Amino acid sequence: MLTSDQARDRAQDIVARAMRAGADAADAVFAADASSDVSVRLGELEDVGRSESEDLGLRVFVGQRSASVSTSDLSSAAMDALVERAVAMAREAPEDRWSGLAPEARLMRGTPPALDLEDKSEVSPAELREIAAAAEDAARAVPGVTNSEGGGASASRSVIALATSHGFSGGYGTTGFSTSASVIAGEGGGMQRDYAFHSTRHRNRLDSPETIGREAGERAVARLDPGKVESGAMPVVFAPRVGMSLLGHLTGAISGQSIARRTSFLLDALGTKVFADGIRICDDPHRPHGLRSRPFDGEGLPVSPVALVEDGVLETWLLETASARQLGLEPTGHAARGVSGAPGVSTSNLYMENGHIPVETLIGDIARGVYVIELIGQGVNGVTGDYSRGAAGFLIEDGAITRPVAEFTVAGNLREMFRQLTPANDLEFRYGTNAPTLRIDGMTVAGG
Repeated sequence: MLTSDQARDRAQDIVARAMRAGADAADAVFAADASSDVSVRLGELEDVGRSESEDLGLRVFVGQRSASVSTSDLSSAAMDALVERAVAMAREAPEDRWSGLAPEARLMRGTPPALDLEDKSEVSPAELREIAAAAEDAARAVPGVTNSEGGGASASRSVIALATSHGFSGGYGTTGFSTSASVIAGEGGGMQRDYAFHSTRHRNRLDSPETIGREAGERAVARLDPGKVESGAMPVVFAPRVGMSLLGHLTGAISGQSIARRTSFLLDALGTKVFADGIRICDDPHRPHGLRSRPFDGEGLPVSPVALVEDGVLETWLLETASARQLGLEPTGHAARGVSGAPGVSTSNLYMENGHIPVETLIGDIARGVYVIELIGQGVNGVTGDYSRGAAGFLIEDGAITRPVAEFTVAGNLREMFRQLTPANDLEFRYGTNAPTLRIDGMTVAGG
């Protein structure tokens, strides 16, 4: 695989070709990835996979017209043909007064921050098989587990580079390691499935396969013999692995494109109270070895930690250059770019800060409610904020999590849900987006 410097040189080369071919401006993204994965089921090797890819994306501007093309053929002749096609397409494209490269004065300069995103160690397919087998064995050893969907392990290495015609070039590499297990408990119509997984940038930070497998098995067994829950308004408590999805609804609502198109339920909320007092939601692209850490954004702008919500108040939109221009604002360093198309927006390591109370206290005064561990379906309206999703989890009775329940729906409106939200103090950084256990009072629960 190319080094980050070599990847940067590839991106710079095609930008230079585009400028020689008549483009007024251009930017390019180079992305390479190599990954290996192994899956094991019922103690037997099920699949071994290896993938490698190198892709280059080019965006060119002719006046206020633009076009994007991409290729995996990186020969010199293919590059020339790609450039010619891109410039010809741009000349025929409609004008867009908001499009263009990021402001030159805002580009990242100097040495990028050291984020420790690469692990130099190598993992062989045989080692991956051992890890996957150990995870599955631990899951199947849990009493009550009757079948397995398998254990898995993977290792990957990637390099990403960006170059623009107005002065930016940069690249960086990342590695990733993951382990997973998914098993079934029970028999016949009473079977229940659950899973566990963990992903890290560095292998030595990965949970042991035995820990991951045991967690998967215990989760599946705990869900056996689910009952029904009666319909009504009651507190809903979201486990961390599902509660983080609420942050995704927030970022979708405050993306520049949603605001510019006026299709967000938070359209007029900037600078106002959206969450309760004390709630703080942060985005930290500089988190060492973070799963979504990055030294610069998809347009070459510097990135830095920022509070999206401070003491409950919405502090910023998420803006790439095009939507920032449309709104008369400055880009915020949240541009995200693939090898095709124009930049969108994305957060990096997004999280809600801890609350001040333990989970036991958070649920201690709930006479009757539900603890949600799984959400099903996509019943969220980003324009109105209406929220309705299928769910499974456990009943909360007299301040304690008791028996499993399934086939119910939790519903509300995100604006009201955000205002009623209370976080516990059990935040862990395990995913790209993280949240502690969350309680929301007054949601509508519809039983099956």
